[in-house]
Amino acid sequence: MKLGILVNTDKYADDVIGITKAALSKGHTVTLFQMDDGTKLLGHPSFNALCSTQGVKMSFCDHSAKGLNVATEGLPSDIVCGSQFDNANMNHDCDKVIVL
Repeated sequence: MKLGILVNTDKYADDVIGITKAALSKGHTVTLFQMDDGTKLLGHPSFNALCSTQGVKMSFCDHSAKGLNVATEGLPSDIVCGSQFDNANMNHDCDKVIVL
C-alpha cells in the first residue's frame, strides 16, 4: 500500500515519524507533503531524516515555506522543494492519505 501524509501543522512531528516508521515496517511506502505550518517541521533534524529512509518520498510547498520564512537552505537533497502539484500527485498516487 502507498500511504500519503499531508502535514499542514507543526504539532505532530513525533506522530508523523511514528506513523511513517510503522507503515514502513509493514512493507508500505510513504509519501510526505508539508504545507502551511507543516513546513516549519523542516527545521527538525529527526523529521528531515525520514527523507533518507528507503520507501519514503518527501516534498514541501515552497510557497508556504517562503510565506512563513522557513529556512530551506541546506535541506537534504532528497526533500523536494515543490508546489501544490506535488500534493496533487500524492493524492492521486497514494492508496490512502491522512492529514495531520
